[in-house]
Amino acid sequence: MNVYQKVLALVAVVATSSLLFSVAVYGDDKREWALGWFKQSKLDVAPVSSPAYRQECGSCHFAYQPGLLPETSWRKMMSGLDDHFGDNAELDAETQKNILNYLVANSADKSDYKRSAGIAGSLKSTEAPLRISDTVYFRRKHDEIPARYVADNKAVGSYSNCAACHTRAETGSYNEHEVEIPGAGRWED
Repeated sequence: MNVYQKVLALVAVVATSSLLFSVAVYGDDKREWALGWFKQSKLDVAPVSSPAYRQECGSCHFAYQPGLLPETSWRKMMSGLDDHFGDNAELDAETQKNILNYLVANSADKSDYKRSAGIAGSLKSTEAPLRISDTVYFRRKHDEIPARYVADNKAVGSYSNCAACHTRAETGSYNEHEVEIPGAGRWED
C-alpha cells in the first residue's frame, strides 16, 4: 500500500466509526434497536442499583428507575410517604434519607441517559409530577396507544404498570421494539 492508499483507508475507518457512533447516540428508537450492540445504558434509563430502594419500594410496586422523574418530584414524593397514592408508605428516618439520596443522585435531571434527559427536558423547572405518565415526554411516547390496550385491559390496568408491556422495563430498557401488550401482541407505531 502506498501512502495515499493508507491515508484513504484511515479516513474511511474514522468516517465510518464517527457515523456509527453518531447514529447510535443520537438516533431514534429504530436506530437504537438496529444497533443493539451499542451500550443500552446510555440510550434508556439506568436500572435500579439500590438494594434498599428495590426492597422498600419494589416490594409494593414496580421499582421505578430514578431517571424517570426529576429531583423535585422525588423530593416531593419522599416527603409525603404517609399518603403515598392512598397508602401509608412511611419509612424509618435513616432508610428514608438513604433512599432519597439515591433517588436524587440518579434523578432524570442529573442523568446522562437518553430517556432520562428527554423526560427532564420535557418539564418546566417548576414542575414536580409524581407520576411519569404526567410528563410531556411520556404522553408523547404513548399518545397512539388506545385506552382499550391499557386502562381497559385487565392485564395492564394503567400506564403505571410499565412492566406489563415493556418486557425489559426492569433493566431500564423502554425500547419500543420490546413492547408486548398483553392480549394485543407486539406494538409498532
